[in-house]
Formats: sequence, C-alpha cells, structure tokens
Amino acid sequence: MTTLMRFGAVCGVLSGLFIALPGAVEGFVGETTATSLVIGLSPALAAPLVTALFLSQPRTTLGTVGYVVSFVGLGLFGGAAYALNIVLFHLDQPTLAAPSVAVLSGSAVVFAVGTVLFAISMIRSHVHPPVPTWTYAVALPVFTFAARLPDTPLTSALHVVVGASLVWLARSVYPATRPASTTSSTITASAA
Repeated sequence: MTTLMRFGAVCGVLSGLFIALPGAVEGFVGETTATSLVIGLSPALAAPLVTALFLSQPRTTLGTVGYVVSFVGLGLFGGAAYALNIVLFHLDQPTLAAPSVAVLSGSAVVFAVGTVLFAISMIRSHVHPPVPTWTYAVALPVFTFAARLPDTPLTSALHVVVGASLVWLARSVYPATRPASTTSSTITASAA
C-alpha cells in the first residue's frame, strides 16, 4: 500500500506541475505546442493521485461514489483534454460536429460532478488539508469548463491554482518515512 500511495503522490505532483507550469508560461507567451502537449498529458497522471486520496481516507458511501464518478469522469475528461490540447491544437480552428461537442460537454459534466462529490467526501473526512481540498472542490470544476475558453491571464492563473492544489494534495498523501524499529523480542530471538 505504501508503494501505491507514493506512486499516487509522485504522479499527483507531476500532474499539478504539468498544469501549473505551462499555464504560467501561457500567461506570458500564449499557448505553444510544448505547453499544450504537457497540459494534455496531465490528466493521465492525476488518476493515481485520485486513487491515493481515496485510499487515505475512511470508506464512506459518498467517498466511494465520489471516487468512482470522479475516476470515470477523469478518464472521459482526460481523453477530451488530450484531444483538445494535442490533436485539435494543431488544426486551424476546427469545427466539431454536434455529437462531438455533446460528448465533450458530457465528459466535462461527469468530471465536474465527480470532482465535487469526491471533494465533499474529502472535506467531510478531515484527512487532507482544508485549503487545497476546498480549492480542489471549487477550482477544478471551473477549470473543466474554462478549458474551452481562449487563453487569458485569468485562465492561466486558474491553471496555476489548480496545479498548486494538486501538488499540495499529493504531498498530503505521501507516506511519511518511518525509521525501522526493532523490538526486544526480535533482538532476543535473533540472539538466541
């Protein structure tokens, strides 16, 4: 379990950095191929973080439902973010068919609802720090729907806020390193 928690924490830090750093750069130079590529990869790294967050709190019905909807929504929205940032970025003002728009919008709704449900379970569990948890609850759904907006200093700032909250939450699930301890029975048994 410790390995899974560390993996989730490391992936969460990378996911947060992959959102915050390109977002900050885009605030000054606009969207580039490099920033778009990095942001498009970030949702794949968020999945292990969501799992680590879930495993580190008490099991409740709300937490389980929130985790499941959030995880499925992350997969859907992650695919949409990948397509928008890596595939469609290189096309000059593509026109999407109505079914594609509906599917992309639906994936954003599922992700936003799952994020809110899961965030409420994290807030109620009091396991994770309150500031990044509340930021996750509010900023991530806004971030989801802001993905379709043109790049502005406000959307860049939102990238930085979301990325910072993911890094902070990832740090909260990283297991503390405990020194190895030996008990007197272990020492006695090995001496005998």
